[in-house]
Amino acid sequence: MPPRFVLASRSPRRRQILELAGWPFDVQESQADETIAPGTPPDEAVQLLARRKVEAVAPSVPDAYVLGADTIVVCDGRLLGKPRTEEEAFAMLRLLSGRTHDVWTGVAIALPHGSITSFAEKTAVTFWELDDEEIAAYIATGEPMDKAGAYGIQGRAALFVKRIEGDYLTVVGLPLSRTVRELRRLGWPPA
Repeated sequence: MPPRFVLASRSPRRRQILELAGWPFDVQESQADETIAPGTPPDEAVQLLARRKVEAVAPSVPDAYVLGADTIVVCDGRLLGKPRTEEEAFAMLRLLSGRTHDVWTGVAIALPHGSITSFAEKTAVTFWELDDEEIAAYIATGEPMDKAGAYGIQGRAALFVKRIEGDYLTVVGLPLSRTVRELRRLGWPPA
């Protein structure tokens, strides 16, 4: 019997992306600490958070491959996670308006009874200039409140995007093509 595959995430977007890979998996939500020390470089921050998610879930499924991921937005050296208030969401979107920012997603993979490996992917996203009414209307939908940088590129914020350079799915929350290649290198799916 092949080992289980477990996604350590509560994100419906990550579930949808992973379904594109075409293999069965279980979901086990991670309750990992998502705080990072100030000054942590973005590529290290997302890998650290992804590893914490995997480390929180892997002990309960020692025979499984466990995948965790985390995404942050970086603009002017500021790491933008999920907004805590509508005011914070507004400030984030105002900062991103008319500018290019980086979206980093870190992925960690725990092997059955084994080690954890991780990597980070970056995609540059450029927004059109946004007026205050556009931002307020978007915030009123509630969509930005559970997303890094206060927007979901796969949702209504698609209207804000002028250009992306890199993997679109990195921005959504899981760089699938790189993830699948890493998993193959690590022996998944088993023969």
